[in-house]
Amino acid sequence: LTCNGKKFKEKMNVVIEFIEGLIETYPGLQYLDGFPEVKVVLRADVSGEKYDKVAVISGGGSGHEPAHAGFVGEGMLTAAICGDVFTSPNVDSIVAGIRAVTGPMGCLLIVKNYTGDRLNFGLAAEQAKSEGYKVEMVIVGDDCALPPPRGIAGRRGLAGTILVHKVAGAAAACGLPLADVAAEAKRASEMVGTMGVALSVCTLPGQVTSDRLGPGKMELGLGIHGEPGAAVADLQPVDVVVSHVLKEILSSETNYVPITRGSRVVLLINGLGATPLMELMIIAGKAVPGLQLEHGLAVDRVYTGSLMTSLDMAGFSISVMKADQAILDRLDAPTKAPNWPVGAAGNRPPAKIPVPLPPPHSIQSDKTLSRPEKLSSLGHILEAAIEAAATELVNLRDNLNEWDSKVGDGDCGSTMFRGAVAILEDMKKYYPLNDPAETVNEIGSSIRRVMGGTSGILYDIFCKAAYAKLKADSELVITALHWADALEAAIAAVSKYGGARAGYRTLLDALIPALSALKERLSAGDNPVDAFIISAEAAVAGAESTKHMQAQAGRSTYIPGDVLASIPDPGAMAAAAWYRAAALAIKEKYNTS
Repeated sequence: LTCNGKKFKEKMNVVIEFIEGLIETYPGLQYLDGFPEVKVVLRADVSGEKYDKVAVISGGGSGHEPAHAGFVGEGMLTAAICGDVFTSPNVDSIVAGIRAVTGPMGCLLIVKNYTGDRLNFGLAAEQAKSEGYKVEMVIVGDDCALPPPRGIAGRRGLAGTILVHKVAGAAAACGLPLADVAAEAKRASEMVGTMGVALSVCTLPGQVTSDRLGPGKMELGLGIHGEPGAAVADLQPVDVVVSHVLKEILSSETNYVPITRGSRVVLLINGLGATPLMELMIIAGKAVPGLQLEHGLAVDRVYTGSLMTSLDMAGFSISVMKADQAILDRLDAPTKAPNWPVGAAGNRPPAKIPVPLPPPHSIQSDKTLSRPEKLSSLGHILEAAIEAAATELVNLRDNLNEWDSKVGDGDCGSTMFRGAVAILEDMKKYYPLNDPAETVNEIGSSIRRVMGGTSGILYDIFCKAAYAKLKADSELVITALHWADALEAAIAAVSKYGGARAGYRTLLDALIPALSALKERLSAGDNPVDAFIISAEAAVAGAESTKHMQAQAGRSTYIPGDVLASIPDPGAMAAAAWYRAAALAIKEKYNTS
């Protein structure tokens, strides 16, 4: 079946094929050979009759992956019972799971508070007890979205259940008896509250997408099976939404969690299926200071990821658990469960530290790296060339962007503009224009600070290589031949680190012809100014020739050849433009001096 471009098998096969893929991915897991009725994932290292620890079992309807099968592993769940999508597993499947992993220490069933799960796991528990197994059951209802009273249904089980899994699994791994493991799980379940926010309704396999939640709307407290929540509201900024969710979870009116100012807490940011990790991290970044500043809480641990989802639902849930050292120890205990967040254990150091300062200049004095009070004749020429080159890039911004919008990501002109403006501003402040090598080095620093992207780093490399070559000749008067050698070194460095060559449709297709022409004319004894002008013409011709090249580097490699055939490479055109502008400025300066 196909729905909105997503291909699914028949509904019954979705869960089976998920389990098969999970087992292939994680060698520490197995499943019971009872498809389609029995769908149980279990630890490969556990044999029920011989297992000498309490088995911790959970499960429920599928569609919430990685919950619950992704949390099977040493230190967490011993087995997970998988129902069909949003359907409680049948009693026979649950009993089979109990038999497969339960030894003389017994088993603990951790069940989310939904009627079907309670009934099926409850009946399975009684069946297992009648067969001689020790069984305890803890029901988790951590939903804080709907106000009490709830009747017999109670609060729904949500992502906070994952934290209960971890506490119980760690307690069982320590060899505690069943009663103690159950007590720790029950205590953990009473310490956690959760509320979700959905931006879309999930789509069940083989069904059409629901339009219940319109554009520009969000649903507060929407259930993980798509059931209606507390309210539908207009979309709000993320900090406003996070603040509201935290207030609901920690409300003194409902008193769902025993958390008061000064409490230590654990925070879980959970994606509901279609929320990018970047957005979840943004939510975490809002929630931590919200808990600290608005509610006076100490946030000891933060777990962020899509742990209990709702198929393709866009949205998130926030869980807050009151923590003491005993709970923190359980959460920090090692586990091999494949989807438990790695790296969140341990005390949290300060979030930020100072940026390291660059080493001080060991050779140049402060005077050397500042704009001279009086420019030499070479300094005036260098200033004119830099100003002309940068100004040309400023003026060319729109043309470069237009070309790049057709063969790249559309920002070549804007990127060059940022670098050019920084160069113009910094030159007036501190470029040591009487020292060509140091000036080129500072141009690279200006570029690195503002340009970013591939162009920025390539031009920084270009300047650093040219600087090194000019610096090697620092005892000599810099001549046109020295500039040609510096250009050659810069081109070689860009080619080495960027991987481009002549004919690859890059800035080098402008600069390599310019270098060849410059060295040829200088070797022939031409006037240096004339040689620069001729080489500039070669740069322009080289840039124009990129219309006939197939791209071998950059984003243009993804563009069809017939599109590229009518458009020059923007990077090559930019290089030709600044080179030609600099050459013309040098010529004008010499003619007027």
